[in-house]
Amino acid sequence: MLENRDYTLIIDKSGSMSTKDKAGGLSRWQIMQESALALANKCEELDPDGITMYLFSGKFKRYDNVTAAKVSTIFQENDPSGRTDLAAVLADAIASYFQRKATGKIPANGEIILVVTDGEPDDRKAVMQVILDATQRLDRDEELAISFIQVGLDEAATKFLKILDDDLSRAGAKFDIVDTITMDDMEDITLNEILLSAIND
Repeated sequence: MLENRDYTLIIDKSGSMSTKDKAGGLSRWQIMQESALALANKCEELDPDGITMYLFSGKFKRYDNVTAAKVSTIFQENDPSGRTDLAAVLADAIASYFQRKATGKIPANGEIILVVTDGEPDDRKAVMQVILDATQRLDRDEELAISFIQVGLDEAATKFLKILDDDLSRAGAKFDIVDTITMDDMEDITLNEILLSAIND
């Protein structure tokens, strides 16, 4: 299920990512770098031509064919600042998936999009709509999975991500393609389990 699949990693670089949740601890941005590197390493094993990586705040930037070795360079080029415009970057990643699907350029098992974020998006409804629209265009449940990984302790973000995870079908989604976990959950499970739960949720 995890092989023959493309992987996209979307990383939040909004201003709140510089927050330290524990006194004297690492910032969310620093914690995220470690996790992004681990995810990129795992995804590269499964997707040898490299992954697609986005960094977003008010605007987003896309990097193609990213190998694990390039991840730290990308982090060095970026600093947390700005808003959390998640809808625009998610729409771009999903549009890219459907473009490649239309031209027969996606692997047999489809794609997993991993979104690492610490806060609520600027426009919750827009994010929900992007995901709902995507589900209507899918032929099968497993071909596209979106996994939200929450960094930090923002309760509003936790609530919103829970709604995405649990209430999509009620909101009219054709398939439930969203899975959410927190960074704390990640410490207790392997990356394989995270990726599998994204597909099987």
